[in-house]
Amino acid sequence: MALAGGLMAMAAEKPNVIFILADDMGYGDVSGLNPRSKVQTPNLDRMIGQGMHFSDAHTSSSVCTPSRYSVLTGRYAWRTRLKTGVLTGYSPHLIAPDRMTVADVFLKAGYDTACIGKWHLGMDLGTTDGAEVAMPEVRHGTPENINWDVPIKNGPNANGFDYFHGISASLDMPPYIYIENDEFVGRPTVIKGFPRKGLAHVDFEAIDTMGMITSKTVDYIENRSEKKPFFIYMPLTAPHTPIVPAKHFQGQSALGPYGDFCMEVDWTVGQVLDALEKKGISDNTLVIFTADNGCSRAASPKKFSKNLNLTPQTKDSTDHHPSYIYRGSKADLWEGGHRVPFLALWPEGIKAGTKSAEIICLTDFMATAADIAGVVVPVDAGEDSLSFLPAFQGGKTDVAKRAGIVNHSISGRFAIRRGDWKLEFCPGSGGWTAPNDKAALAQGLPEIQLYNLADDPAESANVYDQHPEIVSELTKLLLDYTHSGASVAGKKSANDTEPWHHLKAIK
Repeated sequence: MALAGGLMAMAAEKPNVIFILADDMGYGDVSGLNPRSKVQTPNLDRMIGQGMHFSDAHTSSSVCTPSRYSVLTGRYAWRTRLKTGVLTGYSPHLIAPDRMTVADVFLKAGYDTACIGKWHLGMDLGTTDGAEVAMPEVRHGTPENINWDVPIKNGPNANGFDYFHGISASLDMPPYIYIENDEFVGRPTVIKGFPRKGLAHVDFEAIDTMGMITSKTVDYIENRSEKKPFFIYMPLTAPHTPIVPAKHFQGQSALGPYGDFCMEVDWTVGQVLDALEKKGISDNTLVIFTADNGCSRAASPKKFSKNLNLTPQTKDSTDHHPSYIYRGSKADLWEGGHRVPFLALWPEGIKAGTKSAEIICLTDFMATAADIAGVVVPVDAGEDSLSFLPAFQGGKTDVAKRAGIVNHSISGRFAIRRGDWKLEFCPGSGGWTAPNDKAALAQGLPEIQLYNLADDPAESANVYDQHPEIVSELTKLLLDYTHSGASVAGKKSANDTEPWHHLKAIK
């Protein structure tokens, strides 16, 4: 079978696909990508050595819910109602019931599909009064009208997954209880806090969650029939807060608990790779490892890490820099917020030890999955998705169909990237790193930032006033993409809601 216009000759059988998504893990947290890393990740390094890594891969957002939406839909989340921040564990569904997902693509191609881990895209919980979930004034508090005994609607099973086992949102967001398919596993009867207090199952402990995700995924692989290919979406809960590495990993890194937790992530990847080899299906299985955004500043307190530094790495530095040489971290519009590790292992489809400098976005998984599965995606789906399948063989993505990618921060700020140029529509980080936008304005900093990342990857010299023509071109490109409903040529769609006010201010 030939895919992507004959670029790749593949085995007669469609490959299995596993997409592993770490939670809040920086580019520099992978030892094979950061020579000064204080975290050892031998299994991720194994993926680099035996497969391909992308040096310029980006999440669509610098926080988790919108990034996850983009992974599964091939669409920017700011086109939906979610303009800032993230959902809670009780939030209603974000993915529209009629929207095609990556899992739907694989289902259409005859795959079995599973989601094992953290969902965080909303689901509709049953209520005792038939009304909407009644959230209290405290954002992560416990609704008073949840009916725990009725099936959940518009969760993973309604979005193309045959099987789901996991939690509704982040590991620090209640309810603290596992869900299997559309049912809660037991009932939450106690209050726990990780650290947010909320309803929990008596047996639920945050420290056990990564082990659960790993064992469920390995079991799924071991029990697959060889007659059907499978797709596993494996969204991890680590190294996001609460930083709770399992006992076996505690004290194993030179960085402290955060480093230990990253090592547990690496171990999980190793368990998946070993299960594939044991099953005899590793050669024709594509395994992708990436993260939903960069490292969180919550990992920096001394109780979680030693010598962790969130400023750009310098040549004489002996600290651990989770963002590597890049500025910023989770929540920010700077590179550290959304430039992430992106590793791909596929012995039958990717040459070992290769690297791609192609600019890709996690939205691109949708189009890539369709290419691999041989499925045609409708014009009103995957509006911001461009296949990176050609890059697996050293080719180029089709920039004629999409000239650039859009990045988005926790506060709703926008950036546009085209080639080496990146234009940011905020005076500060757009997120949590100092100076934030309010502080930047107080310092008299300009309201826009322009960087040439080839010359200045650390985003240290704002050159917006030296290149007015670049500012004008990129501003027009961003407005075209955001108002048209799609950024890929040939796609026809519309935004669900009006643009956020930060976008309205761009002229």
